Amino acid sequence: MAVPHRVILTSQQQGRIVKYRAIDVLSRRKNGEGIRMNIPPVIRRIGAVFFIGILVILPVLAHALSSSRVFDKVKNSVVVVKVLDPQGEVISLGSGVLLPSGRVATNCHVVKRGATYEVGRGKQLVSAFLYSEDLGKDICVLAGKRINGKPALLGKAADLKVGDTVYAVGAPLGLELSLSEGIVAQLRGGSPPLIQTTAALSFGSSGGGLFDREGRLVGITTFQVRGGQSLNFALPVEWIGEVNPGSDLVTDGYSQSEWVKVSIALENRKNWKGLRDWSLKWTKSEPKNVLSWYNLGYAYDELKRYNDAIEALRQAVRIDSEYVNAWNNLGAAYVELKRYNDAIEALRQAVRIDPENANALYNLGVAYAFSGNRTEALNIVRELRRLDPVTADRLFNRIERR
Repeated sequence: MAVPHRVILTSQQQGRIVKYRAIDVLSRRKNGEGIRMNIPPVIRRIGAVFFIGILVILPVLAHALSSSRVFDKVKNSVVVVKVLDPQGEVISLGSGVLLPSGRVATNCHVVKRGATYEVGRGKQLVSAFLYSEDLGKDICVLAGKRINGKPALLGKAADLKVGDTVYAVGAPLGLELSLSEGIVAQLRGGSPPLIQTTAALSFGSSGGGLFDREGRLVGITTFQVRGGQSLNFALPVEWIGEVNPGSDLVTDGYSQSEWVKVSIALENRKNWKGLRDWSLKWTKSEPKNVLSWYNLGYAYDELKRYNDAIEALRQAVRIDSEYVNAWNNLGAAYVELKRYNDAIEALRQAVRIDPENANALYNLGVAYAFSGNRTEALNIVRELRRLDPVTADRLFNRIERR
């Protein structure tokens, strides 16, 4: 990328423990790449919506394609989806991606009011029908005869890392294809994760493709939230394979996208009681959804109900024992209650999952310092010096003030 993206760290809890906001980022390093974070001299939590750090410029891999070459590779895989009423009149437009099966994946909210559909490129549109749907995941698959285009090469959202370059390709308002370049800003939840990207989404691009630097489909672009910044989201491509033929109704009327979107809005307004109530509703609707419990834990923490936060976060790690930021926030909640041994155990789990996660290492160092184990705290400082000298210095100063 010509200009490196910078994401600036913010903290809602300066001077005390700070957590990852809920539905968070999985901060990982790959081949020497990674994240540097301005970390205040307190334990870090990750909260309900944003994790924010300073991204190191990522080296371009030798096999990565330029944006123009990515577009050339994928442009015949993205189609227009026309939604028709019973009289055959167009009532809405969206985008879709041609799959290796010859069918088209899109969002259910794009096609939900349709009686029939047309899909294709340019003037080469064919009739299509709803082949399968998962309203909970907001993924629908359309089928038709001889849909014109080149099937997308499938990648994996689970292989993405924060900072990876991605490209959103869609057909806004049924017009010519548009491409926008960005990075993976956050990976939310377990594996495969919901993808937050800085690649801009245009109105009418829902159902389009999110592609990696090799032109592989990694997500279906789904929604955006506007506020202080534009937040764009894509559903992981792996979910498409989980959609079975036929209808899958959602009794409470909320899709995965809607649960997340409302959570983000509540987080932006710092409406912690609202986030708690919404997350409680989410956990009842989807008791095995790790994000619902993760959000609930964060909301309780902001309300200073730390025992309730611990209970919710422990449920999150029961569902996904490799969810690094759930372990991180669990450790921070234990610190609030001065349960330092429990905090160390949780944070050691976070470091086990992601040994180069500077955030979790910083937290672990602080937990050791609070417990009186200066030797182990200084060992963490030495480890951090290899990953992030600035963070190591801040941890050292925090230990010295203990």
